[in-house]
Amino acid sequence: MRKIIHVDMDCFFAAVEMRDNPALKSVPLAIGGSREQRGVISTCNYEARKYGVRSAMSTHKAQLLCPKLVLLPGRMGVYKAVSQQIRAIFERYSDLIEPLSLDEAYLDVTDSPHFKGSASLIAEAIRADIRRELNLTASAGVAPNKFLAKIASEENKPDGLFVLTPAAVADFVKDLPLRKIPGVGPATESRLAALGLKTCADIQRCDQDWFELQFGKFGRALYERAFGIDERGVTVSRERKSVGVETTLPKDLETLAAVRRVADELAPELTRRLGERAIGKVGVKLKFSDFTQTTMEHVSGELDHGLFDALLETAYQRGQGKGVRLVGLFVGLAGQGVIQQLKLPFAE
Repeated sequence: MRKIIHVDMDCFFAAVEMRDNPALKSVPLAIGGSREQRGVISTCNYEARKYGVRSAMSTHKAQLLCPKLVLLPGRMGVYKAVSQQIRAIFERYSDLIEPLSLDEAYLDVTDSPHFKGSASLIAEAIRADIRRELNLTASAGVAPNKFLAKIASEENKPDGLFVLTPAAVADFVKDLPLRKIPGVGPATESRLAALGLKTCADIQRCDQDWFELQFGKFGRALYERAFGIDERGVTVSRERKSVGVETTLPKDLETLAAVRRVADELAPELTRRLGERAIGKVGVKLKFSDFTQTTMEHVSGELDHGLFDALLETAYQRGQGKGVRLVGLFVGLAGQGVIQQLKLPFAE
């Protein structure tokens, strides 16, 4: 039986800012843009959440909900440096670490010699080290698998620990709302609800073949999660599948020519981030003034300026005249085969 810990920093970016500037501790704070420039909230502190502010929300909406919201553009270099310090703490207790982002990771401590193999004591030690050395708080979940550990880490947030023993799994998942299962977004939740399925217990009563027929490939994993099953191991290294760059504009772009100019400005940074990786496809992303978005992509082994232009035109036409508030370019990476010679017209 595995022993998995999921560690999740509490409002990480905002917490770093409050640590470094104590005057921010008592005010609603969000990271993502400023009052003069539009953007999207990366994270916010718990004071801001009282007003309904959430991550992935537009800064405009966040300010409507909380007029006194303090907005900071963020200091990604600082956050990355702190994340490396957190990773160093993890490495004291396990070599099996799977980072999910700068502020969360899975640790497999099944064979750890620390604290006589007690996963709960290891999790408490990690949280204590983070608090003492970095003056930040983390929440953690301990469980027999990754799926349950991630959900467990949310149970006692912020600054809490939740331990789910193998014996308690059946009762825990029985009443678990399906929306809490990773991968169940609003659309899937609505489909499940239309079938009368709202909790894991509801899925447990379904015939597995019928359920998988309704939800396809994802159906098998979702059915297993409803029983608390997750056979995935902690992945120490993960192959990157894409590279991208995007920007949210201070004012909507009203013409295709303006969108292309912004794309041309983004292209050198995409080239830099890509480095010598092999390309499998290229694509563009546009978000419109009403916050709807679209992507277009095409199989290609090179950075072709003309292809990006064609994709941008098709994507722009989908907006039917709406202004564009975000422009993005991305590359889908090919497998770990021979590196292809890249054509880099953007650098000319």
